Amino acid sequence: MSIVPQILPDDPALLKALIAALQAENAKISATLRAHDQLIQTLRLRIAKLKKQVFGQSSEKIEREIEQLELALEDLLIATAESDIPVTDDGQGDDAPETSAPDEGGDRPSRRRPRVSDSTPRERQELDPGSCCPDCGGDLRLVGEDVSEMLDLIAAQLKVVQIARLKKYCRRCERMVQVPSRPIPGSIAGAGLLAHILVSKFDDHLPLYRQHEIFARMGADIPDSTLVDWCGRAMNVLAPLIERIEADVMASDLLHADDTPIRVLDRAGRDKGLGKGVKKGRIWAYVRDQRPWSGVSPPGAVYAFAPDWKEEHVHRHLANTRGILQADGYKGYAKLYEPGPDGAPRLREAACWAHLRRDFHDEWDKTKSVIAREALDRIGALYDIEREVNGCPAEIRLAVRQKHSSPKVEAFFAWSEQQLSRIPGKGDLAKAFRYGMSRRDAFSLFLSDGRVGIDNNPAERALRPIGVGRRNWLFAGADTGAETLARVMTIVETAKMNGLDPQAYLTDILTRIHDHKINRLDDLLPWNWSPLAAPPAAAA
Repeated sequence: MSIVPQILPDDPALLKALIAALQAENAKISATLRAHDQLIQTLRLRIAKLKKQVFGQSSEKIEREIEQLELALEDLLIATAESDIPVTDDGQGDDAPETSAPDEGGDRPSRRRPRVSDSTPRERQELDPGSCCPDCGGDLRLVGEDVSEMLDLIAAQLKVVQIARLKKYCRRCERMVQVPSRPIPGSIAGAGLLAHILVSKFDDHLPLYRQHEIFARMGADIPDSTLVDWCGRAMNVLAPLIERIEADVMASDLLHADDTPIRVLDRAGRDKGLGKGVKKGRIWAYVRDQRPWSGVSPPGAVYAFAPDWKEEHVHRHLANTRGILQADGYKGYAKLYEPGPDGAPRLREAACWAHLRRDFHDEWDKTKSVIAREALDRIGALYDIEREVNGCPAEIRLAVRQKHSSPKVEAFFAWSEQQLSRIPGKGDLAKAFRYGMSRRDAFSLFLSDGRVGIDNNPAERALRPIGVGRRNWLFAGADTGAETLARVMTIVETAKMNGLDPQAYLTDILTRIHDHKINRLDDLLPWNWSPLAAPPAAAA
């Protein structure tokens, strides 16, 4: 609160006292802002550190801590922004930088101007001061204009669309012709509304009861039970397309795979009085992403739910897959890598250097081990090479790796053998070395095949939406609810990987799929899809 009086005194002594008070207040505010900045930097460093550790059995605990720290950081940033001097319109329009000046405590981070897509609708509004001067009443004439852009939000609203499906008769072939039918027969839900509900629930993680409240504010009281029914019936409509995505992706000869725990409502356990009626299931993600080596197959992700962590589930998921599987060291994959009757394995193992690096990072973080630090530096040198060839064709990647990466990998494993003979065999550092040595062939596969990545990051990225969702919905509603989640994630995430807006894509698909020829269903796959310019006529 300012201590400056509205009328300044004439007495020099009082003015000096007022200046001293203002200086003291300014010093106090500056100290507070410096403390805020230090706390913000501490939180950011802590969050970055925790994000590197999100794997293994403690991942849920770490994710919850990250969530709480991010909320605290957000509150601090808002409080800091509130105390800043606001950026005023200085007449520069779009050229005015959206930043705040640094304070005495050091450099404050600049605020990046929002980026708005060229496809965003734009409208021009003219602010005319009139034809008469407000001061003297003289005539005003136009000498120019200052143009700037302002980003605004037009509130979403529901509307009732009356559909009149005209029937027309062809005298030549004696057939009735009508435009496409409803997305859900007998339902008032339009394709856009259904797509919004699915994306809001499964991509934005907004539960249906919250959507019910939002729709009520917009003038439509849609019962939760109706929203549930719409989601289920919309998924039935999309099922053939999801099956096509699954078949296409799982037939790839190079897949990334990873899994994450998910809490599931266990109705049987609750009925028997076992615990709180919640069990732990798993969501697997299988990803095809050939963009790093300029492959021709489009990217896609398949999600699958399993009620436990038994190996039988991955064997079922990968029953028709041949080629290379890039994954972590989960024991359930081991039998898939065993030689078949012809002596060749059905799947070859490609290991993840990022997993190995984390083991050494954890050891260095705990003990500041010089050996762990050197391991990190050696692995980091491999990643430096990978950054140079990312996006290059497979043959170029292979040539660069054989020339530069292969000697470094050989040196790393030779050095690992030396360290294992010197360090305690039961420590975490030794375990990290043994993990790498036991999978030496799998860690070296990327040196002989330019398509193989150095790590399994594509699958880990595919599982991040599950981690975000866990913070909102806590658990899935029984096994069937988790299976629905996996199917929705398959079509939504695949659409996003192919650069599509999932809501626009699902809106169009739900509009067209009933009247689309079954033998041309592949046209609606995310990597083949193009929006329909006008509704086609369909034979009734």
